[in-house]
Parts: sequence; C-alpha cells; structure tokens
Amino acid sequence: MRMGLEKEGWTTAWANDLDEKKWEMYRSNFNEGACEFILDDVHKIDGKDVPDIELATASFPCNDLSLAGSRHGLAGTHSSAFWGFVDVLKTMGHRRPPLVLLENVAGFLTSHDGNDFRDALVALNELGYAVDAFIIDAVRFVPQSRQRLFVVATKAPAVKMQELKLLQSDSRPAPLADFIFMNPDIGWNIRKLPALPPSSMKLADIIEDVPLNSEIWWSKERCDYLFNQMSERHRTEAERMMADSKWSYGTVFRRVRNGRSMGELRTDGIAGCLRTPRGGSGRQILFCGGKGQFRVRLLTPRECARLMGAGTYKIKVPLNQALFGFGDAVCVPVVQWIARHYLNPVLAELQQLPAALPSLRKSVLYSAPRKTRVLKK
Repeated sequence: MRMGLEKEGWTTAWANDLDEKKWEMYRSNFNEGACEFILDDVHKIDGKDVPDIELATASFPCNDLSLAGSRHGLAGTHSSAFWGFVDVLKTMGHRRPPLVLLENVAGFLTSHDGNDFRDALVALNELGYAVDAFIIDAVRFVPQSRQRLFVVATKAPAVKMQELKLLQSDSRPAPLADFIFMNPDIGWNIRKLPALPPSSMKLADIIEDVPLNSEIWWSKERCDYLFNQMSERHRTEAERMMADSKWSYGTVFRRVRNGRSMGELRTDGIAGCLRTPRGGSGRQILFCGGKGQFRVRLLTPRECARLMGAGTYKIKVPLNQALFGFGDAVCVPVVQWIARHYLNPVLAELQQLPAALPSLRKSVLYSAPRKTRVLKK
C-alpha cells in the first residue's frame, strides 16, 4: 500500500500492524527507526493518537470472508478487525480524513449474502462518508491472477440513485453493479473510472535465473511425485511443455480433490494468486518444462515480490516469512492506479485545488484487521 501510494506523491505518517514479522519486513524497507509504525492490535488504537491525515487505508484479514475461514464474516476473529478500524475513525472525531480506502478479497461482496459488505458501507455512511466500490484484478498490471474489492469513502455528498449514471464496466462487473442498484438506501457517490489497462507481462518475465546446482531445485524423486499427483489432463499439458524445444513455465498448487492431494498445473503464463502459507500447501510451485525434461521448485521471494509489482523490495527474512508477507500484501501498481485515477483527483476536488499543484498536502491512514497505516502528502 505504501509503495503504490508513494509513487503518486503520498507519504506515510502513521502505520500499524499486529504481526511482528511484518513489522520486521517493514523496517528493513522503510526505516530502521520506523517511528510511524505502531505494533499493536488495531482494537487498542485510539484515534486521538493518530496524526492529522487526508487518507485512511485499511486491508483487513480476509480469513473469515472465505470458505477456508468458514465464512464467519465481519464477526469472525480476524475480519472483525474492520470494526477496530472504524472505531479509530470514530475517535478521531472532527479530524477524520476526507478519504478512506478499504481493500479485501472479492468474496467480501457476497459474504453472508452481501450483509457484511452492506454493514461495512453503512458504518462508513454513519461516519459521514459517501461510498464507492470497484474490483480490480492484478493481472491487468502483473502476471498474477489476484482479484480484489476496493471501497473508497469520501466526505462528499451522496448522490441520489436516480442520478447515478453507472454502467457495468471492467472495474464494476455485474455482481457489484447489481449490489449498488439493489441498495439505494446506502449513501453512494459513484465515480466514473477509466478502462483498466491491458497487460502483456507473462510469468517468464519475472523468473529468476537460478543455477541448476542450486539446492532450491527439487530432487528427481520429489519432482516425479508431483508429476504423479497430476490428473491425466494436467500431465498431458506438462508433457506438451517438455516436448517443446524451448523452456516454458507454469505454476502448480496442490489441492484436495475427492479426498486426494492433486497437483494442478496452470500454463497460461499467469501465476495463481499468492497466498499466505502457514504450511506447505499454500506455497506456489514453479514448473519448468522443455527440451525433453522438466524441473520443479518453489517460487522465490524475489519472484513473488515481482508478481506484486514490488521488484525492488528488500528481502532480509526467511523464505516462509517473505512468502507470507507478499501473499498478505496489495499489488503495488494496482494501488498506484487507484491513487492516480481516483484518490488524487477526488482530494484535489475536495480541496478545490489543481491536482498537479506541488504544495497539495495529502495524508493517509492505513488499517487492516491487524494493520493500520497513515500516509501524508
């Protein structure tokens, strides 16, 4: 979030997360002192201790909004951190920022038949914000399939439903457009967005040149075991890659199908969504095939950083810690696009200042179910 916003002129004034390992990664990149970073539970944060800002951003845990989390929703142990973020805004009183940006999985839209999403939007309305929502897949910017739902709340007047000129678009697909029109009592302020850019990047563009004698390549026995975990369809695709005169790349996730662990190979040049692996199942596997053979290893932390549009990120932590951190992050160029086409223009309008004015002051508060961050321009 910080890297994407900084590319469009924002600076961080305050940040928060509960996870010491994420704090360690943050410090190694943004300041060893990192005095703006508060390591604590967002539920314990008092808005009076948050500096004056123009933007509060929040990425709260998606655990309870997914099938893996049994869909406990915003009442779940992890995703309930959203309410901690709301309380921070409440206790800021008249100093609440003019802009709020939320990020979560697309499943937030349908969690508990849409009631969780509705409750979150109503909570923002009650704080004096009109709301907007859109969905962006990171594949528009990087070779990773990563669809995320974003909400922007602004201190602007809500627009009457009959005045909304909302057309279904690539950033507001039918399910989201339907939700908006089926909830006319919510205070909406929908902004027209430009078309999302196409991306020509492929998986091969982010692959590191790892020496063949590196220990991160899997042994023949381990490679064969993975190959045998594939269904006939996936093995056929792997054999097609191996028969080519050039090396090509695919990714594999292990999934349980009919009670059996299976290796599912993706070969369209796009990586699957990076996850937060607590064990081995969430780690994405790289499959390299060509010249009559194949090789297998895990994606490296640097490759994961590139898939998040953060290729220059400093990585000084162990493998699993890095993979968890990147799997729990937001895609940098997606955030940059939102800042350029939404946040910056809206803030300029709210302040009645030209968007390009160098002295324009911006600030942001960022919070997740366990994270909170503030940025300032």
